[in-house]
Amino acid sequence: MNRSIGSIALVVADYDEAIAYYTQALGFVLLEDIDQGGGKRWVRVAPADGAQTALLLARAVGEEQASRIGNQTGGRVGFFLHTDDFRRDHAAMLGRGVRFMETPRVETYGTVAVFEDLYGNRWDLLELKA
Repeated sequence: MNRSIGSIALVVADYDEAIAYYTQALGFVLLEDIDQGGGKRWVRVAPADGAQTALLLARAVGEEQASRIGNQTGGRVGFFLHTDDFRRDHAAMLGRGVRFMETPRVETYGTVAVFEDLYGNRWDLLELKA
């Protein structure tokens, strides 16, 4: 059996705003942006072409979904951006205005720093130890 997680939905306020942030500030690649009519779009971004898992940017519809923007995981880190070069990516992200919540730290599992995306979702930038 060959299975994988293809996409994870991330509730956003605006498609274009989210695309700009993820592609410009985080350096992600826009994989798909398909108009589905009625203001709905199928938008997928990923850290790189060929990445196994992507984010599906899902514009909030209604008050309940809008209330989840920026707090999909109850305030804890819910997303993990792995890198093969922490220093390179940390410096690049700082240069593009990404807001880190802490200075980088070394843990038993690797080098990590928490950052917030444009909506306040918390992410780990993480280089795992070999």
